[in-house]
Amino acid sequence: MIKITGTVGSVLKRKGSEVWFVTPDKTVYEAIERMADKAVGALLVISDGKLVGIISERDYARKVILKGRSSRTTLVKEIMTSPVIFVTPGQTVDQCMDIMTRNRIRHLPIIESEKVLGVISIGDVVKWVVSEQEETIEHLQNYISSNYPT
Repeated sequence: MIKITGTVGSVLKRKGSEVWFVTPDKTVYEAIERMADKAVGALLVISDGKLVGIISERDYARKVILKGRSSRTTLVKEIMTSPVIFVTPGQTVDQCMDIMTRNRIRHLPIIESEKVLGVISIGDVVKWVVSEQEETIEHLQNYISSNYPT
């Protein structure tokens, strides 16, 4: 199996570090509305500057819809996932993919010294891996055809 090199920090640098979040006292409806507005599948839950949870479309489907609850009266803190699984910028993309796969999650906050630097999704990771592989293929093709810079 091919090991994917590169760090989570390099994925974040390419993707950008904008962080979308809600506070725990918001309603699930407000959180879903924000997800739709920002075209994301999850939001961090931040209270007093600290990461306290994460809420995803999956949380909404499983903990509100399937349980017959109301998104307008259920609070984010009632259904958020906590504690949050996260990675640091120095961890490898390979480690990140392993964490996402083992925990069946699609979004990972990147944290350093208790500060949220950004969030990456499985889609961001896949884009990064494909881009890296395309670059490797291009280098190999140039090498084979003797166009490789010396």
